[in-house]
Amino acid sequence: MKSKTSLPASYRLAVTSRVLAAVVGGYLMASLASICLALWMPSSRADAVITGMMSSFVFYLLAVLWCFACRTAWRAWFGVMLPSALFATVAGLGFWMART
Repeated sequence: MKSKTSLPASYRLAVTSRVLAAVVGGYLMASLASICLALWMPSSRADAVITGMMSSFVFYLLAVLWCFACRTAWRAWFGVMLPSALFATVAGLGFWMART
């Protein structure tokens, strides 16, 4: 009889972390990118919002691909959170400029 070998807990946690980075971090990055495009596109508001929402699917896909292409889960999180922070900064700047 063959013995069942279980995967180590560290491997399972790394895969779980990558899945969370892809799902949660990817959603965050895609939504912030959508907001940035909607705020900064030089077109009508409706066109900018539709373009931003449609492009969010591309950003989400890129985030998921990035998370599973990285060597470590830390790099996956960093690669998703750094663009998210940049998008949040640009979106905040856009909201601030719209109010003044």
